[in-house]
Amino acid sequence: MFNALVLEQEEGKTLAAIKQLDLSDLPDEDVLVEVSYSSLNYKDGLAVTGTGKIVHSFPMVPGIDLAGIVKESRDPAFQPGDQVIMTGWSVGERYWGGYSQYARLKPEWLVKMPQGMDAAKAMTIGTAGLTAMLCVMALEDGGITPDSGTVVVTGAAGGVGSVAVAILSKLGYTVAAVTGRESTHDYLRGLGATELLSRAEMAEKARPLEKQRWAGAIDTVGDAILARVLAEMDYRGTVAACGLAGGYKLPTTVMPFILRNVRLQGVDSVMCPIDIRTEAWNRLLSDLPAKALGEISNVVGLSELPQAAADIVAGKIQGRTLVDPNK
Repeated sequence: MFNALVLEQEEGKTLAAIKQLDLSDLPDEDVLVEVSYSSLNYKDGLAVTGTGKIVHSFPMVPGIDLAGIVKESRDPAFQPGDQVIMTGWSVGERYWGGYSQYARLKPEWLVKMPQGMDAAKAMTIGTAGLTAMLCVMALEDGGITPDSGTVVVTGAAGGVGSVAVAILSKLGYTVAAVTGRESTHDYLRGLGATELLSRAEMAEKARPLEKQRWAGAIDTVGDAILARVLAEMDYRGTVAACGLAGGYKLPTTVMPFILRNVRLQGVDSVMCPIDIRTEAWNRLLSDLPAKALGEISNVVGLSELPQAAADIVAGKIQGRTLVDPNK
């Protein structure tokens, strides 16, 4: 028997409870993984609290990422003892996820742990860190280098934003960080931000074109803030958009695209091809400062998850939250 956080739905309300399960209760997939760590992402917060329509069927074990050790495998690509990482693929939404001591998973969802990385580090990075790395790679694909100018990161104190700030700084970029909490300023400076902007300032309605300020941008927020970022981009600038914490709408015009040749690049980590995932995980070993992980992470157990989920939805959590299902 083992513990898992299980979501049920009763009269339209999502209920979260720790339950004891047997291995026979798990889905019939080819690889059995003993989960060492998962993490708490904004999407997980929506799922656990029932705030957003994230979960497609009940009962559900949430947790969109995990890292652990293969215990059994019917697939020759994985052997017992292999350390693996799983992120995305609608796990924790359509398929049982990482808030459990054990998980059965499809082999095509798994990435072998890069040499020099462990489960705690992988999940401190997590889906948020992987997404941040993919965003940085998108800026590079757009031709944005450290010499191009300042890169602005919105939602900078959150999971994706904080890792993005740390990676960009390590690579030599000048980073401006947007945050709604003045209390995070020292934290963001410690990660490498050299300029700090208020969320309220960046959420003000933008004209079709504003003064050029940014060579590149990583946006985790969407809506009015993304619209302003686009209006303030340098000529031939690139914006990597990966989130909608502030809303899914985009109240902008075509002007930045046709007059300043701005590129808006969407970034998805859920269905990202395995070769790009592998490249991103390997780059995280070299491009994310080790000190940033220590500053970013805090650890909660399964019993603490419902409150932590409510906190992340309310915007009260700074940086990354690690989930230890054995705690």
